[in-house]
Amino acid sequence: MKPLYIFVLAAFLPLAVLAQDAPLDTPLDAAAVTRDELLWLKRPVVVFADSPADPSFEAQMRLLADEPGALAERDVVVITDTDPAARSDWRQKLRPRGFSLVIMDKDGEAKLRKPLPWSVREISRAIDKFPIRREELLEQYPAGR
Repeated sequence: MKPLYIFVLAAFLPLAVLAQDAPLDTPLDAAAVTRDELLWLKRPVVVFADSPADPSFEAQMRLLADEPGALAERDVVVITDTDPAARSDWRQKLRPRGFSLVIMDKDGEAKLRKPLPWSVREISRAIDKFPIRREELLEQYPAGR
């Protein structure tokens, strides 16, 4: 049984590396990714604005770029949508008005909406309170059970 396990692990490990998303310092455009692609794999943090020149949008992107490691540790993928006329799937589902920061969990549900930019520390603390994240932490550090 053990040799079979090692074979399966060796066969699928390279595929896991290929399946990783773009680096966190490269936010994804809302038109380039769907919610279904991220379901149960990543936590979308969606940043909406009516224009890429929106001061709140620019501030949020700077804050997210400051600490990409903390977000990567929580399986976060940043998605931006600055074109209301394009009516992306993200925009139709989440219905933002002006600038909006939406933090979602791996189950595809919006858990938190903010009308102002948030720091990575605030986002990380919010994510760490999500039930799915708490389960992940218990699996990663089983001594707490």
